[in-house]
Amino acid sequence: MANLKINGKTITVDVEDDTPLLWAIRENVGLTGTKYGCGIAQCGACTVHIDGVAMRSCGVTVSEAAGKKITTIEGLASGDTLHKVQEAWIAQDVPQCGYCQSGMIMAVAALLNEKPKPTDADIDEAITNICRCGTFQQVREAIHAAANA
Repeated sequence: MANLKINGKTITVDVEDDTPLLWAIRENVGLTGTKYGCGIAQCGACTVHIDGVAMRSCGVTVSEAAGKKITTIEGLASGDTLHKVQEAWIAQDVPQCGYCQSGMIMAVAALLNEKPKPTDADIDEAITNICRCGTFQQVREAIHAAANA
């Protein structure tokens, strides 16, 4: 049993301490925007913010996340107002299949919090999420658009 602070709400989940946060978020809390991709913290589809830092939730246990502020893609917008990264994603027509995009958006939002005007080198270093559709050029354009918004 653990108390998780997800998107501003404290939610009690009845899982083992070593349960990956990804599964608690998806299966116990019902927030399915965070996707399962690889299960080994490499692809980034499961990226969430933990205390403001982009983390791959498949590699974080519930016990490690308990008591920390967790933000999922569902909590990134402010009410009906989309986050500037979400707006840029729409404006730049980034997603094709869209599967990896929630994790990509979360990684980019964290990058922009850390570096509001990232260079291409900053983007290359920070955004290691994998998109099988290959929309990396649109992603880069959307990152620069969001940085200039």
